[in-house]
Amino acid sequence: MPTSAHSGNQNKKYIHIMNLILAEIFGNVTSAAGLLGAAIGVGLIGTKAVEAVGRNPGAATKILVQSIIGMALVEGLGVLALFLATK
Repeated sequence: MPTSAHSGNQNKKYIHIMNLILAEIFGNVTSAAGLLGAAIGVGLIGTKAVEAVGRNPGAATKILVQSIIGMALVEGLGVLALFLATK
C-alpha cells in the first residue's frame, strides 16, 4: 500500500476547494432568498394598494405615494441582501 508524504496536503487542498464551492452556493442561495422576499413584498404592497383604491377612490394619490415609498424601501432591502450575500 503505497502512501505519499503529500497526501495530507492534497486532501487539505480538495477540502479547501470544496469549502469555496459550498460558500459560493450558499451565497447565491441567500441572495436569491433576499430577492425573493423583496419580490413578494412588492407584490403584497401593490395588491393592498389596489384594494385600498378600490375601497376609497378619492384617496388614490395618497395611497399611490405611500405604496411607492413602501416599494422603494422593500426594493432597497432586496438590493442590500444581494450585495451582502455576494460579498
